[in-house]
Amino acid sequence: MSKSLKPKKVSESKTVMTEMVMPNDTNPMGNLMGGNLLRWMDIASGICAGKHCEKHVVTASVDHVSFQKPIRNGDVVTLEATVTRAFRTSVEVYVEVFANDIKGGNARRCNHAYYTFVGLDDNNGKPVPISPVLPLTEIEQQRFDSAPRRRELRLMLSGRMKPEHSVELKSLFAE
Repeated sequence: MSKSLKPKKVSESKTVMTEMVMPNDTNPMGNLMGGNLLRWMDIASGICAGKHCEKHVVTASVDHVSFQKPIRNGDVVTLEATVTRAFRTSVEVYVEVFANDIKGGNARRCNHAYYTFVGLDDNNGKPVPISPVLPLTEIEQQRFDSAPRRRELRLMLSGRMKPEHSVELKSLFAE
């Protein structure tokens, strides 16, 4: 096994990013615009994926995102991104969004999503094999174990997999 395919711990690529919401980041209601938050989530997740893959990565998909709690002008936003599982040439990253005021008060979890990235060869930009993920904690193992179901759902929703070819999702409904 080559060095690049050695399993990697989730902690090796964990990425924490902090931003402050400024007036130009907000809508007329004074809340962070969703597109700006998605951009920050993509950046944090992309850094995490790049660390894990040790390659340039491109965003392949973003799972359902809902804006659960507003983030106001002046709030400090912390994004935490961790790799959940690697497939052949792609890696899934879970990103959580937290916000609080500048004094550290009113702390809250505001959002989360799963991003998928593809690792690319530096020379030709083609997808390359990705190192497996080595989950060590209970939550890492849970996210690792449930990743194939999320992957199948993504593939079905994008039209790249027919429901009858599902293995993981079918098992949820088996008797």
